[in-house]
Amino acid sequence: MPTRRDFVAQSVLAAAAIPRWKPTSIRSLYGAMSSGDGAPDDESYWQEIQRAFDLDRSIINLNNGGCSPAPTMVLEQMIRDVRFSNELPVQHMWQVLEPRVEAVRRELAIEFGCDPEEMAITRNASESNETVIFGTDMKAGDEAIITTLNYPRMQNAWRQRELRDGVVVKRLKLPTPIPSDDVFVKAFADAITPRTKVIEIMHLSFQTGYVAPVRKIMELVRGKGITVLVDGAHAFAHFPMSRDELGADFYGTSLHKWLMAPIGTGFLYVRRNRVKDTWPLLACTYPTEQDDIRKYEQIGTHPAANHNAIAVALTFNRGIGQDRKTARLRFLRDRWAKRLVAYSPRVKMITSLEPGAAGALAVVTIEGMDIGKLQGWLWGKHQIMTTPLVGDEFQGLRVTPNVYTMTQEIDRFSDAMEMAIKVGVA
Repeated sequence: MPTRRDFVAQSVLAAAAIPRWKPTSIRSLYGAMSSGDGAPDDESYWQEIQRAFDLDRSIINLNNGGCSPAPTMVLEQMIRDVRFSNELPVQHMWQVLEPRVEAVRRELAIEFGCDPEEMAITRNASESNETVIFGTDMKAGDEAIITTLNYPRMQNAWRQRELRDGVVVKRLKLPTPIPSDDVFVKAFADAITPRTKVIEIMHLSFQTGYVAPVRKIMELVRGKGITVLVDGAHAFAHFPMSRDELGADFYGTSLHKWLMAPIGTGFLYVRRNRVKDTWPLLACTYPTEQDDIRKYEQIGTHPAANHNAIAVALTFNRGIGQDRKTARLRFLRDRWAKRLVAYSPRVKMITSLEPGAAGALAVVTIEGMDIGKLQGWLWGKHQIMTTPLVGDEFQGLRVTPNVYTMTQEIDRFSDAMEMAIKVGVA
């Protein structure tokens, strides 16, 4: 876990690269170092971290799983580069700013534990994952295995492959919540046949908060010629991980969630020996780019400002430290979830609250309560933003605080939930 000295060193490096940071942004980082050691319940430390964000505190945002606000210094770099680009786009954007993406590639690769030549900078997890879904050679009758709770956009992509190519997509319906990792792995093991070519799993389920045993799936398919695509949209920068711990062939994620980078940033990891045979979504130059990770970035004219600011988001996250950040996220989750479970037997958690499980993303259901109405009531009456999940298999309220979330805000949410349970939301 980074020390105070590490935090200051990271901040100095970032400040040197971004001379127009507001003084208040720098002070918030330095202030955290003099306010405590960053224990999950050390409010003096986390109050300083919270000051790194310019937010409207009259609303409570508990939907950081969709998109998270970026720290002020991240937003400032992006805006500065947008203005600089606009002065002379063909020179400033293409010649000055765009080449800096290589530094972003390098730092993301360090963070994920891979070679920079395996790291493509994309706009989001959907673009990353669909690159693999559409870029993997499959013929009619070849099988892909997913679950019914995979992200809808990915399910739609597989449906298109069914309609266009005759690929067979097996959709596993798993119990909610999943009882154990063994149950999860066995469901995939039972579905594999000699025609299975691809397995797609969510690293952290956007609907339940379940963290899939990626490594066990990799061990399951070893030597069978099966590609494993991991949808890491909600996992990267949420809890500690590395490429080697996972062992996956492909990993796609969004960076505007838990890394708190600008909206419209993500990455696609492709194992080095898979780059050449995995097609990009948009054509690259053949044969010169066929074996180049950058072929997945050939999307035409795009802003450099968004992806360059990823470097500042990395600096901010490293300053806190991933272990410290994850501990805080779990502390905030447990603060509301355990309180509500103790308050009423009608409260059922879809997400495990076991020590070390998952992160900030947790899903709760209230017996006898319409989740859509509950979400509308929380926002309309209390200005608390949450996410309703209403589907065929279950319904629940997804709650996702972040490092800028105050404990007072968590308590206000809990107060409102107790009121809803007691008197209803009609």
